[in-house]
Amino acid sequence: MPHSYGTRARTRHMFAKNFRQKGPIHLSQYMMSIKVGYYVDIFADPSIHKGMPHKHYHGRTGIVFNVTKSAVGVRVNKLVNGRILEKRIHVRIEHVRKSKCQKEILASSAAKTGVKVNLKRTPKQPRAGYFLAAPGEHGEEITTIQPIPHSNLI
Repeated sequence: MPHSYGTRARTRHMFAKNFRQKGPIHLSQYMMSIKVGYYVDIFADPSIHKGMPHKHYHGRTGIVFNVTKSAVGVRVNKLVNGRILEKRIHVRIEHVRKSKCQKEILASSAAKTGVKVNLKRTPKQPRAGYFLAAPGEHGEEITTIQPIPHSNLI
C-alpha cells in the first residue's frame, strides 16, 4: 500500500477521543469567554471537523490575537528549517481551551509576596519626569560660545 501524505495522516491516536469521553461537545465549551491576549492551548476535537487546526498545532500554546463569533485567531510559534516563525491561525472555539501555563507564575509570586500580580499586557508607559540642573546655579561660570569670523586662508 502506498504511503499517505494527507492532512490527517498519522493521527490515529491524536484525533481519537478517550474511553468514555465520546459524544457531543459540552455547551460550556461554546460559552467560554476568550479575549485578545489570553493564552490558549490548541487541542483539536475530532468530533467537530469544521475549523480544525492542522495536526502540527495540536497541543501547542499560543496567544489570542483575534476573536470572531465562532473562532479565535491564535499566534503560535512553529519551527521551520531551524528557525522559529510566528504563525497566525484561526481555529474554531471547540478546538481551543484556556491555558494553565501561567498558573505556576501566579502561584509562586503571590505566595512569596502576598501581592496579586497583573499579567495583562500593558502599553509602554511614558518616562518619569525629572528636573535638569540649570548652568550657573551652584556658582559655576557660564560660558558663551561665539562663532569665529570667516577668514580667507587661501
